[in-house]
Amino acid sequence: MLMKFPLALILSFVGGYVDTVGFLALQGLFTTHVTGNFVTFGAALVHGASGAWAKLLALPVFCVTVILTRLGSQVLERKGHPVLRVLLSVQFFTLSVGAVLAIAFGPFADGDRWEALVTGMVLVVAMAVQNAAHRTHLSDAPPSTIMTGTTTQIMIDLADLVHGLPPGHPARARIRTMSVAVATFALGCALAALLFYLAGAAALLLAPAVILAGTLGEEPAGRAKA
Repeated sequence: MLMKFPLALILSFVGGYVDTVGFLALQGLFTTHVTGNFVTFGAALVHGASGAWAKLLALPVFCVTVILTRLGSQVLERKGHPVLRVLLSVQFFTLSVGAVLAIAFGPFADGDRWEALVTGMVLVVAMAVQNAAHRTHLSDAPPSTIMTGTTTQIMIDLADLVHGLPPGHPARARIRTMSVAVATFALGCALAALLFYLAGAAALLLAPAVILAGTLGEEPAGRAKA
């Protein structure tokens, strides 16, 4: 049976993997987080590149999905259902649909065509579900989709370690935990780039397979934290 932190590592791998494949396949769309899309939206406007509408649409789709995921989780919890397993199943389904759409309609020369928009938004939904699930069920583990804050904390802890920390200080364990999370995310990015180069959009099929492994390993009684 998977413990929570290994599940968090699975999500970190998927976060890096889907973000990289999505960026390569969908004209620079970040499907896993919204921050980068603000930058690439501005760049698309300045350079006249395609995909501006997808990047603009990603934010409201992401936000609405997180809200609906939270509300749905509360309903599931009240009824005694295994909330985390259900959310992972939803992510598996949406990632699978996104992969099928990418294979069927790709490659996407124009990121603003309806085929690219639908594919991109399905993947945004999948990763918004992951973000919400991680935030409410695995909040003691490092974030699985954005590594900036995690990397900053590692550097702060390393500086404190150089300055001198007593044995058993929480920063020592935090460095190890966060470093593994960043390395796992980076592994997802690297493998995604390689498989996209070799197989194109079909590389997306690995992401739902990995989530399925996490779903099967997650204990059925998973419940959200307040």
